This record gives sequence, structure tokens and C-alpha cells, in this order.
Amino acid sequence: MECCRRDVEGCRRLTQGCGGTVFAMEDLVLLERRSDGVAIVTLNNPKVNALSQAVLARLREIALDLTANPPGAVVITGGERIFAAGADISEFAGANEADRIGLGFHSALDAVAAIPRFVIAAVSGYALGGGCELSLACDYRIAGEKAVFGQPEVLLGIIPGGGGTQRLPRLVGSSRAKEIVITGRQVKSEEALRIGLVDEVVPNEQLHERALSLASEVAKGALHAHALMKRAIDEGLSSTLADGLLLERRLFTEVFHTDDSQVGVQSFLEHGPGKANFTGK
Repeated sequence: MECCRRDVEGCRRLTQGCGGTVFAMEDLVLLERRSDGVAIVTLNNPKVNALSQAVLARLREIALDLTANPPGAVVITGGERIFAAGADISEFAGANEADRIGLGFHSALDAVAAIPRFVIAAVSGYALGGGCELSLACDYRIAGEKAVFGQPEVLLGIIPGGGGTQRLPRLVGSSRAKEIVITGRQVKSEEALRIGLVDEVVPNEQLHERALSLASEVAKGALHAHALMKRAIDEGLSSTLADGLLLERRLFTEVFHTDDSQVGVQSFLEHGPGKANFTGK
């Protein structure tokens, strides 16, 4: 539900949350930019962090902001018990609405995937359906020991609509992806690590510390190089090997126009590897 209310700040969009509570749209997904260059994106739609169309619109808005004004790195997280439970099923109303919902998911998650920085999903608790698909749109997934993943759409007689049939097999292979989406079963963190669905598993109480530590470390790096490497990998996976190699060669030349490339090369010659102080320019 959307409406407008006038106050001293002007017209604010509101949305109906679970349990009848009304939230300002900007409160459904929170953005914090830290002084160390890390941006934290937190899903905040009680009680189960359902990815309603309002949540997805806000997530897309934040992703576009992080693309226009990139931080050093990004951490996306949700609730302690539920990272994100998936789509808001109450919005499902047939084929006409399905097209709009699918577009909302793709617009938001594609925008997350396109952020030109290293994006880390810090997953605590359940990441099901659209929640799992959001984690798949990130570059790296760190899971708490109690995290659970899955694409249970088949239990509703439907299929994943937020990228699950495409991003999941690119991580775990086509056979395993088919088995997961066709059975709709849940994948616990230990198995998720084993099959490549997540990249690290840590104790729940260490999850955010580990994600923020990694993000802070990455944020000190050569940020233009990060953006170009991410682009080379993502676009290369969507093309032939020959086209991917041509793209890599072009971006390899492009990166030498950055200040960081000069700083890095000179630092290596004078002090050895790993001691450059990059400026992100």
C-alpha cells in the first residue's frame, strides 16, 4: 500500500508492513555509509523481511545511489533470524501482477549486481526465495552457522522469478541447481559452503564482524581496478571466452590511466608487493 502524508519534511511515501504497522518507504531498507568507506545496506521490513515491491523499489534506489556515488565496499544484511523470507506472497494476484513483480525483482537485484564495488552478503538465518536470490546477486556470501538457503517457489506451484534459475546454476552447476529448485528443499550453511552456494561460514556471533572486516580491508584497495575486474568477470561469463579475453585486454589497458596504477607500480618497485597506499583515483 502506498499513500502520502504531509509533514515538515514534505510528502513521504508510506507502506504497509506485516502486522499492520506502517513504515516510511525509506525505513524499509537502511543505508549507512561509514567513515572507513564501507556502506551497509540493511533490510528492515518486520517481521520476516519480505521483499515486497516497496522494499525492492527502495533497494533499487539505494543500489543506484551506490553506483552513482560508489563507496569502497558494500555489505548487505538482514535480520538475525531471517535475512529475507522472499517475496510478499500477499501481492501475488495472477499473471498480470506476476509480470510486474518479476520486473520489480529483476530491476532491484540487477541494480545490486551492477554496483561497481565488491558487494558482500552477510546472511544470518533464513534466506529463502527472493532472499536467496538477493544473496546470489552479491559478489560474495558469508553465512552464519545457522543460515539456511533455498528456492521453495515450487511448493507454491511456481518458479523462481528473481534470478534464481540463472544465478544459482552459475554457482553450483546446473544439476545441483535443478535439484534444489525442483525439490524446493532447504540448504543449511555447511552444505551451502560445500557446493559453492556460500563462500564462508562463521559462528553467528562473528558474522557481521567478519563481513565488515573484509569489506573494510577491500575498501582500502585500488577501487577503479575493483570495478574493472568485477566488470570483466561478470560480462565475460555472459559471453564467449574469446570475447571475454578481448574485454579483459581492453580493460587492462584502461586501468593504466588511473592514479592507483601508477601508485601501485611505483610502490612495488620501491618497497615490494602489498605496501601501496591507494587513493581510489
